[in-house]
Amino acid sequence: MSSLHEQIQQYEAEITAFTPIDATELENFRIRFLGTKGIVKQLSTEMKNVPPEQRKEAGMLLNSFKQLAEGKYDAHKDMQQAGASKGPSVDITLPGTPLPTGTRHPLRIVENQIVSIFEKIGFSVATGPEIEDDWHNFTSLNMPEHHPARDMQDTFYVSQNPDWVLRTHTSSTQARVMENQQPPIRVICPGRVYRNETISARAHCFFHQCEGLYIDKDVSFADLKQTLYYFVTEMFGEDTKVRFRPSYFPFTEPSAEMDISCTVCGGSGCSLCKHTGWVEILGCGMVHPNMLRNFNIDPEVYTGYAFGLGVERITQIKYQVNDLRLYSQNDVRFLRQFQSL
Repeated sequence: MSSLHEQIQQYEAEITAFTPIDATELENFRIRFLGTKGIVKQLSTEMKNVPPEQRKEAGMLLNSFKQLAEGKYDAHKDMQQAGASKGPSVDITLPGTPLPTGTRHPLRIVENQIVSIFEKIGFSVATGPEIEDDWHNFTSLNMPEHHPARDMQDTFYVSQNPDWVLRTHTSSTQARVMENQQPPIRVICPGRVYRNETISARAHCFFHQCEGLYIDKDVSFADLKQTLYYFVTEMFGEDTKVRFRPSYFPFTEPSAEMDISCTVCGGSGCSLCKHTGWVEILGCGMVHPNMLRNFNIDPEVYTGYAFGLGVERITQIKYQVNDLRLYSQNDVRFLRQFQSL
């Protein structure tokens, strides 16, 4: 008992005088006194040598000693935690970890190309809201209420107010330009539009358009054709053939759809062109006089042309992407294919 008492007194003096200078020294203290092979553990094994009648007193003495050691360690435990939080040192001379390079979306790449082509020949960019009123989306574009052309649009209506819709075409932007600007007008209108269609490989509830409008004195269908010839040459190459087919649009008269020779098969026939050798890319025509009157533009003085093309369609032709759903699934495996563009 006396030997145990003497050892504890000696260690108590050491513990009381101990003041760690860093986390390493504190950890060494913990191992020395409180570790599995530490002094507290060793003194506990000597209890078997203490006479039974003195074991209670020795146990109290040993327990007090253990609490003293634990108290000293707990008093400086923050130093231990601070040291652990620092983690391994960083070698700033090593090269940095490279981050993956982001890519532009293929639709944005093609849209920028389309806009750039028309900007080179004097078109300026115009944008408008994606939630439109009935006047700008339908009525002002020669589609009054109950007009059969409205059936061509599978429209999303705003439930609180059916006079407001998600725009079905960027022609609404053209309407806003004519509302606020007098001729000459020459604009290209890119943007996202919405149709209430079943999502599939060939259709989606939203897609992207670029529509053009040119109004001035003495504008003719020949001007329209020459503009579109230039666009096709710049976008698809000089060897691309073009043809126009009569069509109908409520805001143009006469109206036409324009096809180009298939860029995949060269006109010999493939799945893209449905074995016809031709691929439709846009609709166009001369601005309807009623549309000009709706914006106080005199059709006896001014004429104009308009055209509209789908960005997804042009992207499909350029990069042979046959599933529209890929554009909105955010699959990086698909998007990374356009990293070098």
